[in-house]
Amino acid sequence: MSKSIIQINQLYKKYKEADDFSVNNLNLVIEEKEIFGLLGPNGAGKTTLISMLCGLIKPTSGNFTIDGLSFGKKANTLKKIIGIVPQEYALYPTLTARENLLYFGSMYGLRGKALRTKIDEALDHLGLLKFADKKIETFSGGMKRRVNLIAGILHQPIILFLDEPTVGVDVQSKNVIIEYLKALNESGTTIIYTSHHLTEAEDFCTKIAIIDGGKIHAEGTPQGLISATPMASNLEEVFISLTGKELRDDV
Repeated sequence: MSKSIIQINQLYKKYKEADDFSVNNLNLVIEEKEIFGLLGPNGAGKTTLISMLCGLIKPTSGNFTIDGLSFGKKANTLKKIIGIVPQEYALYPTLTARENLLYFGSMYGLRGKALRTKIDEALDHLGLLKFADKKIETFSGGMKRRVNLIAGILHQPIILFLDEPTVGVDVQSKNVIIEYLKALNESGTTIIYTSHHLTEAEDFCTKIAIIDGGKIHAEGTPQGLISATPMASNLEEVFISLTGKELRDDV
């Protein structure tokens, strides 16, 4: 029987001088070992929600727990069990892939042979071992994405937050990344994922919540959401039916 690993209760976030709430009375339960997709248009509240769950910003009100813990009293413990892979590359371009990963691993308290072994295994799994001692600035976008992913999972987190993990990469890199993430999930890692690639999300996620205006408008399995939406044959049609066709440009 699965257990809930993230519980969110009446969560609100309003930024200073903002007119509206970025996250508005949001309630959500995410079960252990899910691949949970948080999907929504630009400005829907996805990044704000993930930033709160990762302890990067504080809620205006409401609360949440991760594996039964809250950031108020257990911040250091929580930071050890979550991994974060941001959309922007969190890498030093003038360092090699190996040097970057040694640095990020050391930030999690990893050292010595154990860390080097983890790095080599991950680089090999993602097809990068032969480039381990090349500078990041020479890497393609897909190669950087893969190193970025490794940096977020070296400490073997039980929950992994992914913000657009395959954006801007070639098909081969995308396939390698998705297969690696599926293997992590099968080994027990719960994955929280955001993306604008709805076809990818439909195939990858076990559960999905569609967010707009800081609120959840639908939640369920991809096929369940498709079946429940009149005239929808795929997740993109579900998404449009719930969020509309209006452009979400912002400056």
